[in-house]
Amino acid sequence: MKLILQLVLWVVIAGLSYLLFNAIYGEVQFNEVKEKRYKAAIENLRDLRISELAHKTVTGKYEGDFNKLVRFIDTAQFTLTQRRDTLVLDQEQTEAFGVDTYKEITLIDTLGFKSIKDSLFGSSDRYKTMINVPIDGVDSKFDLQAGTINKNNIDYPVFQIKVLKETLLFDQNKDYINKEKQVVSVDGVNGEALIVGSMDQINTNGNWPKSYGANDE
Repeated sequence: MKLILQLVLWVVIAGLSYLLFNAIYGEVQFNEVKEKRYKAAIENLRDLRISELAHKTVTGKYEGDFNKLVRFIDTAQFTLTQRRDTLVLDQEQTEAFGVDTYKEITLIDTLGFKSIKDSLFGSSDRYKTMINVPIDGVDSKFDLQAGTINKNNIDYPVFQIKVLKETLLFDQNKDYINKEKQVVSVDGVNGEALIVGSMDQINTNGNWPKSYGANDE
């Protein structure tokens, strides 16, 4: 009887060890997949962000229609300028005091123009597909919104681009996904989605930590 109990105990220990190993190894594999997919998604989010910022620089607003954003990149140009300080005669002060009086002003000279596409993407055409979630097996697009919010009776342009974590991790263990959606950490991506910008605040940053690359440039 003692031998049988020992055998049963060893079987139980082996079974628990196997389950523990699988749980740890499964989470390690999940984190490896998560890191790889988050990095791929963030690359697109960063491209979308700089495109929206360029659109606002040129037009004064953000663009919520991706096709229009692509046309903007294809056709628009940055105006290259140079600021310089100079002295000019201050007519009012000269007349008041009877002597030539000068004041300093800043002039902005237009030096030329440069293509938005060349400035942001060089010879690459990845901007044409940056709205697509870059994960094999996922046929989805990033959610893109743009509009305005009112602060102190002033309308400010805003935009937001996001993708749900469960979309990026569609084929992974559901328990791990649910745990990941509840993350609150300075080293993790907090919340249920990867997001850049906001429709509720004047904010153009991403919600990922610096370990994934810059979220504010």
